[in-house]
Amino acid sequence: MSVRVFVEGGGNQRRTQIACRKAFRTFFGKLLGDRPKPRVEPCGSRDQAYRDFSRSLSGDSDTVAVLLVDSEDPVPAGKTAAAHLRDRDQWTKALPDGQVHLMVQCMEAWFLADKAALAGYYGNGFRQSALPRNPRIEEISKRDVLYGLEHATVETSKQAYHKTRHGFDILERLSPIAVRDGSPFAAALFEIL
Repeated sequence: MSVRVFVEGGGNQRRTQIACRKAFRTFFGKLLGDRPKPRVEPCGSRDQAYRDFSRSLSGDSDTVAVLLVDSEDPVPAGKTAAAHLRDRDQWTKALPDGQVHLMVQCMEAWFLADKAALAGYYGNGFRQSALPRNPRIEEISKRDVLYGLEHATVETSKQAYHKTRHGFDILERLSPIAVRDGSPFAAALFEIL
C-alpha cells in the first residue's frame, strides 16, 4: 500500500513544483524515519489539488490518495476537514474524511510551531517578538500569521518572508513533532501517513 499526497502549492513553474515536492518529502521523511514515504504531488492551486485528488480516487486501489490544502479560514471545533471544504469551497465530489487534511489556516501557521527553526533560517535581525504568541497556531488568522512573519523577518539578510523564496526552505527545517504538537489537524495527517 502506497500513499500519494496531493498538496496545494508549488505554483505552475517547474522550479517551484520541485521545491515544493522536495520540502514536503524532507518534512515527511523526518516524521516517518525508515517507514515508507508518501509520494508528494504539488498541484499548484487548491482547486487543482482537489481536481487531481478527485481523479485519483477512481484509480489504483493499492494507493491511498490524500488531499492536503490550506483551510484559508478558521475551522469550527468538531468540524471535519471534508465538511469544512464542502461548506467553504462547495467541493461536492467525494471527500473521504480520513483522506482529506488541512493546514490550518495556512502552511505558514506550521512555522509558528517551530520558532527555533525560523530563527535559525533567518539568523541575525530575526525578531521573534513580532510573531503571534498564541501557542494554538490553528486559531491564528492567516492574515496575522503572514503579517507576523513579514515583520519578524524584514530586517534579516534574507529580507521579509516571501512564500516562494522562503516557504519551502523553512518547511524542510521544521520539526514534525513541534508541528504535530501545535496543530491537531497536522497530528491527524501524520497519523494517516
